[in-house]
Amino acid sequence: MRDFSEAPFLVIWEVTRACDLACVHCRASADPVRHPLELTTEEGFRLLETIKEFGDPIMIFTGGDPLKRPDLFALLEKSVALGLRTTLSPSPTPLLTGEAIAGFKRVGVARISVSVDGWDAASHDDFRQVPGSFARAVFALEEARRIGLSTQVNTTVSRHNYLHLAEIADLVERVGSDMWDVFFLVPTGRGSTQVELNAEEFEQVFKFMHQRSKTAPFPIKTTEAMHYRRYVAQRRKAEGAGNGHPDANPLNRMAGINSGRGFVFISRTGEIYPSGFLPISSGNVRRRSLVDVYRNAALFQVLRDTSLLKGKCGECLYKNLCGGSRSRAYALLSDYLAPEPRCTYFGDRLHNP
Repeated sequence: MRDFSEAPFLVIWEVTRACDLACVHCRASADPVRHPLELTTEEGFRLLETIKEFGDPIMIFTGGDPLKRPDLFALLEKSVALGLRTTLSPSPTPLLTGEAIAGFKRVGVARISVSVDGWDAASHDDFRQVPGSFARAVFALEEARRIGLSTQVNTTVSRHNYLHLAEIADLVERVGSDMWDVFFLVPTGRGSTQVELNAEEFEQVFKFMHQRSKTAPFPIKTTEAMHYRRYVAQRRKAEGAGNGHPDANPLNRMAGINSGRGFVFISRTGEIYPSGFLPISSGNVRRRSLVDVYRNAALFQVLRDTSLLKGKCGECLYKNLCGGSRSRAYALLSDYLAPEPRCTYFGDRLHNP
């Protein structure tokens, strides 16, 4: 398992929260207007240079909608020129044109991720609160495939769609995406506990994902459901290693990654968070080095020490592989070291006394 004490695997920069969608789950509670204190272009360049000091993390530009920034392509070009593995998460709005998608490929973006949260136009557009967003998402995915730009589909799973994930997986396959990232709702921003799945429903989704991963032509990973790694480890042990698609095992690259542990998030105004879903700042890039914060800030060091986890997470056999969602623990229990609130697992010795 990789040591994430010195450098993250993923760096996410929320370049803006401005977005023309009004998604019911939005972490950022985005609105159409840009914040006047967003990092400037020059500050963004300096931030990217600092990120390069980590080595070669995956650099993700997100929002809001990054296309709301007129300097987006300059920032992307800088990231690529520095040698960062540069990816982008645009919103499926009219700004996501064929010209924009061609521009992403031209400047060297390695992959774009597009959100699809419904199994058809009605279910997706209801969730995203803007008619036509499903059609725009599908267009973007198909256009990117046409020009040879890698794509990833992001799906926020919640009560509105978890019984239709097979249909969404079919769509991911149909548009030829290279990965499916299933986000499990954390009740922050506009997200609500009313639509969040319970622990037993998480396990149902895990079962579906694991079964589908054996035949899907793309790997399936999770965001904010670290205990899917525990589920996969259990199933692989029961079934024998090596089953299924060779890239389908999320333990290969994502093992141990968690808030502040292999992961760091920079807000639109430069605040440094362990995750966009765990909004506790450890400093600001305008006043402190991102590298120094990631390596030395007390919060980040605590989050990387699994011996400090409480309750069943602290005793769990899989705590280094999984660790539970620190963001969900904070959102629901006001304690980022508390046990994962949406996990049914209690440890092998409790099941086999």
